[in-house]
Amino acid sequence: MPDPLLIARNPDPASSLPFLVRIPLGEGIVLRTKETWPRTSKVYCYRHDEPWSDDAEIVDEVPLRSVTRRGAAIEIVADRTRESRSQFVLTRARGREMIFWQSPRVAKAARPNVALPTARAAGVADLEIVVDTRERYAWKFTHQQATTRKHALPVGDYGAFVDDALVAVVERKSLADLAGALTSGRLAYRLSALAETPRAALVVEDRYSSVFKLEHVRHSLVADQLGECQVRWPSVPIIFAETRALAEEWTFRFLGAAVAEHTMGEQARRVLPDGSDG
Repeated sequence: MPDPLLIARNPDPASSLPFLVRIPLGEGIVLRTKETWPRTSKVYCYRHDEPWSDDAEIVDEVPLRSVTRRGAAIEIVADRTRESRSQFVLTRARGREMIFWQSPRVAKAARPNVALPTARAAGVADLEIVVDTRERYAWKFTHQQATTRKHALPVGDYGAFVDDALVAVVERKSLADLAGALTSGRLAYRLSALAETPRAALVVEDRYSSVFKLEHVRHSLVADQLGECQVRWPSVPIIFAETRALAEEWTFRFLGAAVAEHTMGEQARRVLPDGSDG
């Protein structure tokens, strides 16, 4: 049996995250968190800078059946009948670590009850999606009729080429990364670069309503900046796709449509090279 999951009070009274949680994996992973369990929503966590103290004021001690690392997730199975399962997801976005804690009920509630289609995107056969080499935990597009290839893109995380021409790109962001890029001003530079491509979009793996649940930022400021960005760069839509699967599906359809549109345009130019009506 593994060591228990320990939850203690954060000794820093000024912190907005009142709890510390120690995950018994390796030498122990210590995180700061706002809740003692993800009961109603995802709980965003931050890595604690100091090691776990034996003098910590324990709030809860959860006996565990197992604790397992699976890729970007740490699966927790508690030795109790209720609230027995949860997972910590540790990932990175543009060089910054992001951690959130969720239960199966929270994860299920976040997923819309829809069945995604399996048809080709815009009728394009053999759609190849280029994944930027810097993209970590990339979408695989295994549900879609597409293949992927790793290659450095000048901008964006996913792109589509026709011959050697880059016809469309998609920038992918989590909500936390989007908020950070907005408030730091980095997103303006990114959108400006995206706008220089023939077709571009920014896809967020979350709901727009989650903007108003963000911590440590003014909700109105993020909402205002989103609106300003969309007005300044109207050719780059900002899409809130609710879940990873829907964001992946939207990107697949967008890139497929871009390839089809570019191909039809090239065919028309070959038929009427001087732009005349015949």
